[in-house]
Amino acid sequence: MRSCHDAVVLPYAAYLRVYESLTAFAEPERSRWAAYAGSDQRPRRAGALDVEHARALRRLIAVPPIVAPIRESRHAYVRRADDITYICPWETRLRSWLAFDRFKAGTPERLADKFVPQRVADQADAEFERWKQGSGTLSPHILSSTWQVPLGWFVPFVAKERWLVLGSQNESGSGGPTTATPTRTLIYVTPMAQARRRVARALNGVRRHVGEGLELSEVESVGRWLEEFHPHSLVELDYGGLVHILDDAALRADESVAEVAAAVTGMETGQAELAVAMYKRVVARWRVVQALESAN
Repeated sequence: MRSCHDAVVLPYAAYLRVYESLTAFAEPERSRWAAYAGSDQRPRRAGALDVEHARALRRLIAVPPIVAPIRESRHAYVRRADDITYICPWETRLRSWLAFDRFKAGTPERLADKFVPQRVADQADAEFERWKQGSGTLSPHILSSTWQVPLGWFVPFVAKERWLVLGSQNESGSGGPTTATPTRTLIYVTPMAQARRRVARALNGVRRHVGEGLELSEVESVGRWLEEFHPHSLVELDYGGLVHILDDAALRADESVAEVAAAVTGMETGQAELAVAMYKRVVARWRVVQALESAN
């Protein structure tokens, strides 16, 4: 690993995304996303995260801070596979509200007020409540996690679905609806049907062996989230900014998806020692990454 002081991309976050095909969207949204996907003005994947982060930073450093944008983002990540266009809306406003709720839940009130004045927090809460009255779902197409990849996020994928890009050096898995990107990247992509099947399999094993590996609630949470979307979607795990605190050797050696799959197999086949060994191995790897947060 290399020091986080050497990295230039912030935040150090990973992302779990769902891309739905254009046909999953109702009109007029479907036509708007179709036009957006064909536009040469939209942010391309290589720079889209930078655009998202820059806008988030401007909201954070504003005085007073802006909890959520006034309007929902009209941007999205776009994928094309087998002549089908898939869309993953940014949903920045919804994700900001949800993140603020998590922040409040995990921060003492007297300390939270130091970051976001009470009147600003109250206004954001009121706006979110009004929005929820007219919304059909609180499940965004994008989940994010700073300084780690939650173990449950590895469950929907298998090792051969990995796509690793190290600068000009490219290592990829075979098959799968992935597309190459020109920047340092580690991603996994799989069809929704496969993702749901693997999560269901893992849940069966975890329920029979609670306390021997994966957390039941974490896998259940991923499963519930995936059920919110069209069955013909794509699911993507993106290491995001974490690739900038891991050196090339660490990224090549990262077998977290395979290790979690082996732990699930161990639970299924009654090989408790295998399940525990694989679980401890992947936990140890990500504990090292999380430790960098305190060192920064």
